[in-house]
Amino acid sequence: MIRRLLASMLAALALALLPAPAQAAGRCEGKFVNPITDICWSCLFPISLGGAKLWPGRPDTSNPALPVCACGSPVPRIGLAIGFWEPARLVDVTTKPWCFPNLGGMKLDPGLDIGHGQYTGPELGGGRTANTANWQAHYYVYPLLYWMEILTDFLCFESASFDIAYMTEIDPLWNDDTLTTLINPEVALFANPLAVAACAGDCAAATAKLPVDEMFWCSGCNGPMFPMNGNIAAHNSPVQSSRLAAERLLFKMHRQGLAWGTAGSKALCGKYIQPILKKSQYRIQMTNPISTVSGKYACSSIGASTLPPDAGRSYPVKGEDFGYLLWRKRNCCML
Repeated sequence: MIRRLLASMLAALALALLPAPAQAAGRCEGKFVNPITDICWSCLFPISLGGAKLWPGRPDTSNPALPVCACGSPVPRIGLAIGFWEPARLVDVTTKPWCFPNLGGMKLDPGLDIGHGQYTGPELGGGRTANTANWQAHYYVYPLLYWMEILTDFLCFESASFDIAYMTEIDPLWNDDTLTTLINPEVALFANPLAVAACAGDCAAATAKLPVDEMFWCSGCNGPMFPMNGNIAAHNSPVQSSRLAAERLLFKMHRQGLAWGTAGSKALCGKYIQPILKKSQYRIQMTNPISTVSGKYACSSIGASTLPPDAGRSYPVKGEDFGYLLWRKRNCCML
């Protein structure tokens, strides 16, 4: 009897001393963006000449009133004031570090055990329960119209090559709320109930037509723009939460000088520094896990409700890594 007891105790001790099995890293899911079937080509419109719409389409920002423009020095050259929307950038949003959904679900292994994201909750905070999330994101240069040579002599297209321009896994500001205040110190002004409640108006405006650019601290229905990182305090759904992370990354790119203003009369002769994001300059289209290629909300404004267009587009296992295409308004003086 004693021998059996000792043997059982030794077996239990041996099992306790064994190393715990490593948790398998989540599999990265995704697909390459097909430029034919995965792009909402109706999001290219409207196309305008000055203040006149040559080809009507979705809600548009204001355009220069005159159809002619002049750029260059010392002798200005006369051109046409063209306005259009271009697919310009891709964004990955995922909880798995080094996972690239828009690159076919490729996952890198750089040997750095950092950047692990998660969904959590519900947790008790501030007297109520709330779900939270932490995302990593990647920012791609994606000048699709230039690659496809739709108009070979159209100088308004961005002549760039495909590039992964930013990865948040190696950015300490993206993973720490305190460090993030270095680039968004104004967060202290908007961390109050009145500023948060005002975002309801931006939510309605963005869903109906265009967001309110003056309310730059709001991302409409998705939540606040601050802090500019992937820590989401109000994770209502994976689609809402991941879109907010993508929108914050875009704001962060503008604040750091990696994205510039391209809309309005000021942009006719070239891009300009825009540290405060002009939200109406962009539309967002989902590309992963399921592309939204048609319908009113296929490429909705920053801060628009995610309930109509993206319901059912997030699902377990294969539908937890997200990709978005950023459509950018471009006003250009075509010389």
